[in-house]
Amino acid sequence: MISTALARRLRDAGLRWRPASGDRFQIDRAEFDADVFTVSDLTIEAHEYSTGTVLGFNGTTEWALDSVELDDALWLPREDQLRDLLRASFRGLRRTADGYIVTIDLDGEGREFESVSAPEAYGLAVMAMLERVTA
Repeated sequence: MISTALARRLRDAGLRWRPASGDRFQIDRAEFDADVFTVSDLTIEAHEYSTGTVLGFNGTTEWALDSVELDDALWLPREDQLRDLLRASFRGLRRTADGYIVTIDLDGEGREFESVSAPEAYGLAVMAMLERVTA
């Protein structure tokens, strides 16, 4: 799983989330920092309204929380989702003694992104692509 800090950077750089079953997220408030939730058709569903998307907590009696607006949720994309975001620019993932390196083609040159976890390395590569688009 990627770090909360990287998830925030990705969101702030323009990465948008369309919630689907199996997606993980945090409620982006200090009192929920340690809690990770999973969108599920049974317990947490994404409800689309004309005013925006709301994540509904169905039958969660232990929470005094019925729903949360999408803007208050922080998506924690999975490794496969991050790899999919790289699309055709993805060149490879390799393991090193200290972690993982993701290689992508960015503006015609190979760029490497290293981290202790594969999802975080993928996230750094996605971040570089988003920064290139917004620059």
